[in-house]
This record gives sequence, C-alpha cells and structure tokens, in this order.
Amino acid sequence: MRNLQAAIDPDASLYSVTMPARWEDQTATAILQLCSSYQLGSSSVKTDQITANWLLPLCDHAANAGIKNWTVYDWETILLNQQACPNQRIWQNDNSQKPAFTINLATFASTETGFDAHSYRKVLQIVIDSIRILYKQQFNFINSELPFPDLQISPKQKPVNSENVESYHNIAGTIYLTNLDACLAQLGLEYDSIQGRDVACCLTCFATLLSTAGCGSDYLPLSPDWNALPELTTLAKEIWSLASEEKTLPLPRIETSFSIPGPEDLFLGSEACGLAPIFSPVTEDGHLAISTIARMAKQKLTPESALAATLSGNLILQPPSHQAHCAMHQALIGFTTSMPPRPHPMEYPLASKTILPRGIREPLPPRHKGITQKASIAGRGLFLRTGEYEDGKLGEISITPLKENAMVKGLLDSLGQAVSIGLQYGVPLKEFVSAFAYSRFGIAGTVEGDPGAIYATSFLDYSFRLLSDVYLKQPLPDAPNNLQSDEEKLPMLPLDLPEEEMNQSHSSPRKHSKFKLVS
Repeated sequence: MRNLQAAIDPDASLYSVTMPARWEDQTATAILQLCSSYQLGSSSVKTDQITANWLLPLCDHAANAGIKNWTVYDWETILLNQQACPNQRIWQNDNSQKPAFTINLATFASTETGFDAHSYRKVLQIVIDSIRILYKQQFNFINSELPFPDLQISPKQKPVNSENVESYHNIAGTIYLTNLDACLAQLGLEYDSIQGRDVACCLTCFATLLSTAGCGSDYLPLSPDWNALPELTTLAKEIWSLASEEKTLPLPRIETSFSIPGPEDLFLGSEACGLAPIFSPVTEDGHLAISTIARMAKQKLTPESALAATLSGNLILQPPSHQAHCAMHQALIGFTTSMPPRPHPMEYPLASKTILPRGIREPLPPRHKGITQKASIAGRGLFLRTGEYEDGKLGEISITPLKENAMVKGLLDSLGQAVSIGLQYGVPLKEFVSAFAYSRFGIAGTVEGDPGAIYATSFLDYSFRLLSDVYLKQPLPDAPNNLQSDEEKLPMLPLDLPEEEMNQSHSSPRKHSKFKLVS
C-alpha cells in the first residue's frame, strides 16, 4: 500500500488516498469519484475501507444464497488486478438503479501467453452472480420496477412458481466491456483489421452467452467465427449448450454493452474507453502506453529504434481513423444486448492532427528548369517565375511586381518563399490554388501578355490560376468583372461631390460650407 495526495478535479481540495502500490496515480482520482459524500468527510480515504462497504455484504448474501464458487478473496484479487469494477452506485450503496459492472478486457491478454480464457470466464461468472444477488436484494428499491406478471407469457414458458414471477424476463443489470484496443494490442492485432474485429466479436459474444445462460434460447446472440480466438473455442461450445437450454424458471437476464467514459474506466486504468481505439501512444505522464510497447514488440522495435524512425519521418504506429471506429462498431452489433452511440467524426481531434506524417524537405537541385511569365494587370507589370524538379513537379515560385512600392514587393516575395517551402515539404499545389485563386484585393483589371487570362482580381488570383493551368492541367475561368458595373462611385474625400450635385452646381450656385477648426 502507498499514500498519495489526489483531488476529484484540479480546483477541489486534496485528499490523502491509501491504495495498492501497483495501481497508477490516476486510480486515486477515480477512488475519490467513486466515494460517497459522507466518505469524503475526512481528509483521508482508505481503499480497503470503502471497498468493504459493498464487498462484505455482497459476499454474505452470496454465502446465504449457497454460492460457494468464489469468496471475498476472489473479489479482492479481481480488484487488485483491475480486472473488473462495480459501477459508481454500488460503491455509494445507491439502490435506485440496477447494478452494473465494468470488465477490463486487456487484463486477460498477454503478449507471451495469449488470451487467458479460463480467467475471463471465472471473472465473468463472479460478476454475473454478483449482479443477480444485488438485483434480488435491491429489487424493491429500484425505480419503476413493479412485480407485475407478463400477461403475454405462453403456457409453455410460464413459470411454475408464481412467487418468482417478478424475476421472469426481468433485466437484472448490465456488464460493460472496456479497453478493447489494448486487449487487441496485447494479442498482436491491429484495431483496423479483419482479424482484430473477429477477435472482438468472439470476446463480446462469449460475455453475452455467459450472461444469458439460463435465460432461454430466445436471447442467444449471433455466432461469430470462433476460430479467430482458439483459446475460447472449447469454452464457447460448452457455454452455448448451456445458454440454449430451455428452463422452467428462467433467470433474470443480464445485458452486455461497452462502457462510456466514467470513473470505472479510470479505476481500471483503461487506455481507451469501451470499443474506442487508442489515440495517443503515450500516457498522461509522458511514458509509453502498454499498447504502444506491445505493438512495437510485434514490429521488433525498441524504443530507441522507434524514436529514430519517427525522427526520420517514418510513421511507426498508424493513428486510428473514424472509419476504423465505425467498422468496429458495425461488426459488434448483434453480439451484445445494446451498443453505445455510433461514433461521430467530431470526436476525433487527435486523429485529424496526427494523421499527417512528419515531412522531410526536398530542396530543388542547384540547376533546375521552370517557366517565366510576364504579364500586366490594369497596366501594372508582373513577373511570375517557377522552379521545377527533374520530374517536372513544381517546387518553387517567385512573384515580382515591376512598379510597386517596397512593402508590396516584400510581401509578395515573402509569400512566394512561404509557398515554395510548403511545396518542398510535400504540400499539394492544389491546396495553394484553392486558397489564393480568386482572391480579391489591390490591383485588379484586364490582363495583357497572357492569352489564357482576360481579367484578374489581384496579382495572386492571376498567379495561382496560371500555376493551376500549367502544372495541374486545370484551367480556371476568370472571375466576373463586376467592379465597374453599375456601382456608385463614392466620394474619396469629404470635399468631393457626387457627379449629380456637380451638374446641379452649374445651374444653381451652391453655398459654400463654412469650416471651423476645433482643437
């Protein structure tokens, strides 16, 4: 055990949290969030004490129900290894809602031994027994749960014991699965792969099978490709036969799903919540994540070699995409009782930032080819020069006006250098054309010296439309010439009079206004 200072949020007061030494620091924050308000009355929180508040009564009820397959020591081992965790309402002894538990899939996978199917089944069974025990004890306290019999029950399915009618077809609670991507990484599988999705379907279907065993064959999930995970094949066949049996008194059902962000995932040390992919290869404290180490080991890379490859511009770990998350979500439908909401593209800010690899600048050779175009816009001269690589790809541009002031020349020269650097780092020319073509400012008018353009709205408009025509083979039409069409010429100075008033002034003299200087 160890003691450390933690807070529920950065603005809250600190508490002294006593917890197992093997747990990460973030687990202390999760413990404070799981505690009830009266347990936070003092400045010291001990994990064993708040755990005993729900664990000891649960084990007493299990002993009274005749369950001898597990004891309090089994649950302590599960919590110590962060394999499963009850939801916040169980920690706080809130009986107003159905019980739920979250299971960390990554704790059953290992890069050396593969997937531990027997431990997975044992933990699932303990969680299932715990949910049904808590549901039975809390049945009369759960909101909107009235023990009315189902009037649509057929004679074949009708329970023989009328005292237990309320448990028929009721939902006792929910099992949430989490940390799926880290589990796949431990097994040497990529998140965005067919084999990875097949293994995820096997893990999910096994949990659903075990949670619906004894509830009747009407609730059997779809059958996945069990060959994708041979460790579960034998156990799955056994559970399938148990789940397909029709019992006279079916057990209350337990739903399965994937977790949503909450303190339970933080308590279990999940790298990614539910079925979501892992976005960052490092943890919050800057260390390599467990999934990152596992995927580097599959590629036979050490941290030093991976760092060297990354600095050289190679993309070692492909960041997840929105399509991969949607494909995983779609693959798991049919193997769980319910699914979390479909992922939305706006939830991927990190993926959109890290999808561009670190580039390497490719400078032009000392002697290179290019074009030089001289033209004039509204009588103002302009030179556009380009530099090309050996394969004819554009790598440098220079925009030089002839009779402009030093500021305009400097800005155009700086813009040409910035675009040239971007081109040499691999930015597509199409992006620059989309940004600067048809830009409307400064000098605009008729183009002379280039038969491919008649009118331009600015120096940049003409230059980048010319580059699109020469290097992208995509000529762009001229912008509409509406600068001089039926637009009223506003006076540029206060003393300038509109043309109508000037004509009227010849017929009737206008009295001059008197100005007064005010300091």
